[in-house]
Amino acid sequence: MTIFAAGAVLWREVEGKLSVAVIHRSRHNDWSWPKGKVDPGESLLETAVREIKEETGLSVKLGQHLKVVNYTVPSGAPKEVHYWAARVTDSALAKSTFEPSEEVAKVDWMPPSEVMSLLTYQFDRDVLEVFLKQHEAGLLHTKPILVLRHAKATLRTDWYGGKPKDDGSRPLLPAGSEQAEKLIPALAAFGIKRVITSPWLRCVSTVAPYANARNLKIIERSQLSELGNKKGPKRTQNVVHDIIEDGRPSIICSHRPALPTILNTLAEFADEKLSKRILNARDLKPAEFVVIHMTKLVPGKKRKVVSVERYTAQPPVDSTIESAVA
Repeated sequence: MTIFAAGAVLWREVEGKLSVAVIHRSRHNDWSWPKGKVDPGESLLETAVREIKEETGLSVKLGQHLKVVNYTVPSGAPKEVHYWAARVTDSALAKSTFEPSEEVAKVDWMPPSEVMSLLTYQFDRDVLEVFLKQHEAGLLHTKPILVLRHAKATLRTDWYGGKPKDDGSRPLLPAGSEQAEKLIPALAAFGIKRVITSPWLRCVSTVAPYANARNLKIIERSQLSELGNKKGPKRTQNVVHDIIEDGRPSIICSHRPALPTILNTLAEFADEKLSKRILNARDLKPAEFVVIHMTKLVPGKKRKVVSVERYTAQPPVDSTIESAVA
């Protein structure tokens, strides 16, 4: 059975100079990236954030997905490790709770050139090479926009029951409410600060657990509903453009019929490869979401899509990620 794990390349810049964090494990006498195995019922996103906190004392938000590493552990079992880039702010560094332990003896910040020769394993050097390509291209400073299809809702046939009812008030199923709860750590991993949704009940109920947990206002936009998009796709596009221009980490929760309009608008900011990946998300299943990492907002410059990733909050973890970087 495959062992799944997750971690990140932690990075920061001081006076224009790039540093990355590596850990030394005394028990293995090796230097590597902070990472760890998935706990039962945990998503890879949740694992990456938790393990980084446990091994380095740092609270981080994930950037773009960098690489999947596969190898065999001494027992003969296959292992699959997912890595993200994660910028460490001055505030996060100041609040670090790291203390040397039997598991991790040391966390060192070094220039990538020094780290490349220090890392014990070739697959860790491969991860660093991917990371450095993104840095050299100026594509590491990103902000995410998540597009989420609402969780599992009561079927139309069951809701109507032969009588006309307002489709906007169709509720989530119990399984959908469970999906909404499972989304909390997945969305938190990307540090979502704005929650924008269709005002229809099944969408609002999907994002409410996360918004409540983070004390965030739920912003309702009728243009993101099925009916609003059908009546005026251009108005739906305008809402998406406003979110892009705002620049903060945001989530858009909507319905399958409105997804093509939302995704087509975002695809305008991507190259051909990433545009196709964005448009492929038109078939999102309930509670699935696509993460579109865009360059940060700079006055006078058009934002650009850097990476596209697709997730589900539901395990198994081996089907949670499809990613592509510019």
